[in-house]
Amino acid sequence: MDYEHIRASMVDGTADRVVPRWAVGVLGEVIDGRRAITAVRHPLGFVCLPLWRDGGAGACTHVWSDRLTQASPTTSTMHAHSWDLTSYVLYGQLRNELVDVRELTDRADSAEATAHRVFEVHTGQEADEIRRTPRLVRGRAHATDRHQRGEVYALPAGVFHQTVVERETATIALGSHRPGGVDLALGDVETATHRVSRFHCDRDETARVARMVVERLAESLPPREKEKQCCHGA
Repeated sequence: MDYEHIRASMVDGTADRVVPRWAVGVLGEVIDGRRAITAVRHPLGFVCLPLWRDGGAGACTHVWSDRLTQASPTTSTMHAHSWDLTSYVLYGQLRNELVDVRELTDRADSAEATAHRVFEVHTGQEADEIRRTPRLVRGRAHATDRHQRGEVYALPAGVFHQTVVERETATIALGSHRPGGVDLALGDVETATHRVSRFHCDRDETARVARMVVERLAESLPPREKEKQCCHGA
């Protein structure tokens, strides 16, 4: 089952039948070592399992859990992707707070507590470079989209937002990069350009994260599908 099939199911309303079953299968391959990937502790508070990538497109599982070690951001959690995102909520609940960003041109405005500097986030294999830009803005949440298990949501590239998770949650996230786009984040006005190491999980922790998701999903699968998962990680 390929990326385009998963993406099409999220568009045509069949994701609830297609995506959880696909996720259990591919994460089962991670658990038993047939799919060699390394989970990453993302600074926005989730663990990312990069399941598939081809050029400018990719599929990941994002997992939020208090049972997992979390990385911390050096900016705020308000950010904008350089890629179009389509996500399916495997379980749990989250809300995306859309952020209205207004440019500041008055130096006095930049001294206010609500002012932010825009940073470019350039991702590497071992570290991310958080580059300071001259742009000063004020970010204000102006709408909230809430999503729960079985729902699909989309966020176009360039839309500032922050994701708030209210319980243990996992999603399948599909990304399609827009040429020329750059990931952006809002941070403190005085913060300088800096580098942030990428926190990679080891093999055991990667398998543990995958197993957490599979076990949670297996609770809602038909009996025959549950039987297929019984031997993963045995």
